[in-house]
Amino acid sequence: MVQLFQVVTVPEAWAKLWPHVEGVSGAIQRIPLVEALGRVLAQDVISPTDVPGFARSTVDGYAVKAKDTFGASESLPALITVTGEVLMGKAADKMLAPGEGVRISTGGMLPPGSDAAVMIEYTEELDSTTVTVLRPVAPGENVIQAGEDVRTGELVLPKGWQLRPQDLGVLAGVGVAEVRVAAQPKVGIISTGDEIIRPDQVPLPGQVRDINSYTLYGLVQECGGVGKLYRIIPDCFDELRQQVEEALAENDLVVISGGSSVGTRDATARVMEALGEPGVLIHGVSVRPGKPTILGMIGKKPVVGLPGHPVSAMVIFDLFIKPMLWHFQGLRRGKPEAAVRARVSCNVASGPGREDHVRVCLEDRMGKLWAVPVLGKAGLITTMVRADGIFRIPLDKEGVMEGEYVNVRLF
Repeated sequence: MVQLFQVVTVPEAWAKLWPHVEGVSGAIQRIPLVEALGRVLAQDVISPTDVPGFARSTVDGYAVKAKDTFGASESLPALITVTGEVLMGKAADKMLAPGEGVRISTGGMLPPGSDAAVMIEYTEELDSTTVTVLRPVAPGENVIQAGEDVRTGELVLPKGWQLRPQDLGVLAGVGVAEVRVAAQPKVGIISTGDEIIRPDQVPLPGQVRDINSYTLYGLVQECGGVGKLYRIIPDCFDELRQQVEEALAENDLVVISGGSSVGTRDATARVMEALGEPGVLIHGVSVRPGKPTILGMIGKKPVVGLPGHPVSAMVIFDLFIKPMLWHFQGLRRGKPEAAVRARVSCNVASGPGREDHVRVCLEDRMGKLWAVPVLGKAGLITTMVRADGIFRIPLDKEGVMEGEYVNVRLF
């Protein structure tokens, strides 16, 4: 068993954890496109068709042969014989002869023989069959060509892509009504501690309402997972073991939010050791807040013991649980996170050999962005509520100076 507080750095922790997590892959589902927002593609999507499937006008006006308008001006307009109209949603199949044009609306199909569209604002109607063109157009002007958006056989979206609203649109455009996506990883969430009660209960002296379960539930959802809250477990080895065993049977990953006593953290580690190999892999990470973190595997399922303080739990979730949930869904590496560059408003000290995660709110001062540290202990959830984001002080840096630039990862 790993000794309590045998502290390792975040990279060292991942080096021990990743070989066990790397081979774990989730199930695949086929779901309707309307349910796919935020889900991760489990296979490449190749277009079976051109988009658009025909050349379309981008303006209201007249479809023409561009060369028939060359040299046109207000003083010497080009004359076009109007031979008909392209109706929206109908095929345009009549070939244009030289000097001919047809009325067309935005989105209408260009008839064969035409290669441009003249905006109606640059024409004048002489009679029902003749218009003058007051400005020339070039071939392809005011036209979207067939396949200009997507071509047949083109990779539309790759495997591992998290679907956004515009992605649903392009999939609909190529005729994809269902997609194969990674199943949402299931995460069991267990809070422990004799002092923890449900949110709907009135605390007695010495009791506190369960904050972490609901914070973690929301974080899991943000990462594309499905959280399941289990009953609050008192500081009891046997009860915790039974609950973790049940959660392992029902989920892909189990998170245990511990109390503040050494005995509680020790029970979590002992339960992980008792339930199967390889058990506890890391017990203690050089991060503030979040040092008393437990990382392990029971079979092929990760189990994470989080510190009881809400801020610590959120920091460790971001460092370890979020990447695992992304991996289970096959999310592509390099997913960008929202971040801004700002100046720190005051000196912030950091102990050597420790990675500090500092909560800040952002202020615009005379057009410059400043990161103002939000002071407070790791047990105060409101410090995260007031903060706009977090910046990291690396292990080898003993703090930052007032005015120094930092990268703030936004919530």
